[in-house]
Amino acid sequence: MDFNVRKFATDAGIFFSRAVQFTEEKLGQAEKTELDAHFENLLSRADCTKNWTEKIYRQTEVVLQPNPGARIEEFLYEKLDRKVPPRPTNGEILGQFMLEAAKEFGAETPYGSTLIKVGDCQRRLGGAEREFLQTSSISFLTPLRNFLEGDWRTISRERKLLENLRLDLDACKARLKKAKAAETKAAAVPDFQETRPRNYVLSASASALWNEELDKAEHELRVAQTEFDRQAEVTRLLLEGISSTHVNHLRCLCEFVEAQAMYYSQCHKYMLELQRELGRRCPGSLDVNCLPDRSPTDPSAFLPLNSSSPLERDALQIEEVQPPASGTRKAKVLYDYDAADSIELSLRADELITVYTVPGIDSDWLIGERGNQKGRVPVTYLELLS
Repeated sequence: MDFNVRKFATDAGIFFSRAVQFTEEKLGQAEKTELDAHFENLLSRADCTKNWTEKIYRQTEVVLQPNPGARIEEFLYEKLDRKVPPRPTNGEILGQFMLEAAKEFGAETPYGSTLIKVGDCQRRLGGAEREFLQTSSISFLTPLRNFLEGDWRTISRERKLLENLRLDLDACKARLKKAKAAETKAAAVPDFQETRPRNYVLSASASALWNEELDKAEHELRVAQTEFDRQAEVTRLLLEGISSTHVNHLRCLCEFVEAQAMYYSQCHKYMLELQRELGRRCPGSLDVNCLPDRSPTDPSAFLPLNSSSPLERDALQIEEVQPPASGTRKAKVLYDYDAADSIELSLRADELITVYTVPGIDSDWLIGERGNQKGRVPVTYLELLS
C-alpha cells in the first residue's frame, strides 16, 4: 500500500486546525465568518424542502403499500438492482378466492353465480389498484427519491465542503491576527543603552522572522478567501436550484392526483356495474339503472340493495300520508340533498325539519316536513335530535 506520510501529516494538521477553530467558536473565543442573509435563507429553504420531501415520501410509501414487510422486500430488491417480482393485490386475491369458492358451490346456484360476479369485480378492482400503484411510483415517488438520493446528497456534500473552507478561512484570519500582534511587539524600538548589545541583534532577528511569518499568513488568507468564495458561489447555485425542484415536484404532485382520481373513478364504475348485476339477481334489490346520475362524492350514489324499488315508491302517495299522533322528531340536515322525484323532499344543510316514519316505508327513509312541504328524505342525511 502506498502510504504518503507527508500527505497524512498535512491532512491531520488541517483537521486539528479546524477542530481548534470550531471549538473556540463554540466557546466564544474566536470570530466566525457569517454568511449573508440571502444565503442563510437559501440554506433554511433547502433544509425545509428536504425535511418535508422526506416525510411526504415516507408517508406516500405507507399509503401505497401499508405492508412494512413488502416495503422492505422492495427496498432490498432495489438495492440489489433486481426487478421486484409481481405481487397480486389484496383485491385480486379476494377475487380469486371467490371464484374458487363459486366452483365448489356450483356456478349454477344463486350464491355461486353471485360469487362469480363479485369475484370478477374484485379482480378488476385489484387490477385498477395495481395500475394506480405503478403509475404513482413512477410519476411521484421516483422523482422524490431521486431528489433525496441525488440532488440533496450533492447539496449536502458541497455544504460540508463550504463549512470546512470557512473554518480554514477563520483559522487563517486568527493566525494573521496573532502574527500582526507579534510583529508589532517585535518591531518596538530596542533600548540602545542596554549593557548587552546582543539584545538589539536578537530583537532585529525576531522582527525579521515575524515579518516573514506575517507575509506567509497574509498569503494563506488570500488563498483561503479565494477558495471559500469559489465554493460559496457553487453552493449558492445549487441552493437556488431548489426553486426548480419545487416546480418539478408540483408537476409530479398533479400527476399523482390525476392517477388517484382515475383510480377512484374506475372503482366507482366497477361498483356501479356490480350493483346493477346484483340488482337483477338479488330478490328485492335496487335496479340502479333507474337511479339518476350523481357525483361519486354524493352519499346517495350508493344506496342499499334492499331499498324500495321505483314501483314501490310510486305506490306511496305522499299527499295521503299523515303524521302519527306521537312519534314525530326534529332532525338536523347534514348535507344538501336534491329530490330525485316528486315524492322526495329536497334538503339544505343545517336546516331543521320534522321527521317520522309510516308503515311500509323502507328503514333507510323517513317522511320529512318543512312548513307545507312534505316528502321522503334519506336517513343518512339527517342527525336525529332528542
